[in-house]
Amino acid sequence: MKGVNEKRLFVAACLALLVTAITFAIRARITSVFIDDYGLASEDVGRAMAPAFWGFAVAMFAGGYFIDIVKTKSIIWAAFFMHFIGIVLLLMAKDYTSLFIANVFLGLGNGSVEAACNPLVTALFPDKKTKMLNRFHVWFPGGIVVGSLLAAAIMDSLNLPWQVLVAMLFIPLAIYGFLFFGQEIPETERVSTGVSYKEMMRNVGAPVTITLTVIFMILVANVGSISDAVTSNYITPIIIILVIAVAIIVEGRLVNKITLLFPLIFGCMLLSASTELGTTTWIEKLLDNKGIHPMMILAVVTGLMAVGRFFAGSLVHRLNPPGVLIGSAIFSVAGLWLLSISTGAVMTVVSAAVFAVGVCYFWPTMIGVASEYVPKSGALGMSILGGAGFVATAMVLPIMGKSIQDAGPVETIKGMSVLPMILVLAFIFLYILVKNKKHA
Repeated sequence: MKGVNEKRLFVAACLALLVTAITFAIRARITSVFIDDYGLASEDVGRAMAPAFWGFAVAMFAGGYFIDIVKTKSIIWAAFFMHFIGIVLLLMAKDYTSLFIANVFLGLGNGSVEAACNPLVTALFPDKKTKMLNRFHVWFPGGIVVGSLLAAAIMDSLNLPWQVLVAMLFIPLAIYGFLFFGQEIPETERVSTGVSYKEMMRNVGAPVTITLTVIFMILVANVGSISDAVTSNYITPIIIILVIAVAIIVEGRLVNKITLLFPLIFGCMLLSASTELGTTTWIEKLLDNKGIHPMMILAVVTGLMAVGRFFAGSLVHRLNPPGVLIGSAIFSVAGLWLLSISTGAVMTVVSAAVFAVGVCYFWPTMIGVASEYVPKSGALGMSILGGAGFVATAMVLPIMGKSIQDAGPVETIKGMSVLPMILVLAFIFLYILVKNKKHA
């Protein structure tokens, strides 16, 4: 592309994602600080951390709907300033309210990175989208490795305050700001290929229902009375899911007259993201007293994820994206069950490695599936998936926190294994749909 420095922009995007990822590692480490030193309950910490996820979703949805109007560059700089404000506020956090507000800004910054950089990567590399999306997303687990090692070194080995750890975020923030400064940013793939905004909306399948569903999920994650009403029994969630499913079918098939492939991918993203991010965010409490520091386990998990994503191209080529997702779900189930029964350091590391193989390809491959098989969903489709993944995690965090308090870590891990069990069946169905679509 004329006037576009693909290599510099890709590196800048990767460093922006690095900042996002390090914030996740930092949150995983400082949950115990706010519980032990500041006196917050685990469920309250889960709610205070939740804006990092639903704020992510809000920014991604807004970016997906408006990126072609305000341009990718504007979303990138919004991410930079939201990150800056969020880091400053997190440094000053000392109670539930201040921690909550800091996570709102960090969530908005993180979501803006994904909203801008996923379509940027596909625009830069239109002929190898899934491969380069996996390489871009190397920096999410890679950043968590960096953050985990920094946390262990700064807070545990050097016994420095947690604020020193947070302040380290300013370094990659400054670098990615410098790399983006003054650069020509290409149009999104939708614009460059001439797909209309209306057609992009239609290819999402049920954009109104999906958007309203995510708004409802944000309310469940943040309004205690709504959350209690939804989780008070097993019947209410089932009824809500059935109502949403019917609404998606009506909007997608009867109104938009299009396949429901994207809504299926959307549903799978809710479960896959919760499996990955819910577990890693609570890892310090879930794997305490296993004979090895939880931050080391987090480093092992995310390190293996980074390596796997870097070499994802050949695996995706051999198995195709839905095949990769089926294997990922199976390994995720096995990893969580092994983690629930592990008793020593060695077994815990092996179990964590199995889990890492499982969740490794979930996120980028889900986005890649949408980009490959529903290409006209454009930047909006990618943003909806990323946003949905994080808002689902925002819902599951306080639920996991309560479960850890009431039932304990082992039962919580076993409960989480139900999500990838469902995904095994869903991805098999996705594989059949994609195969039939190819032969149609």
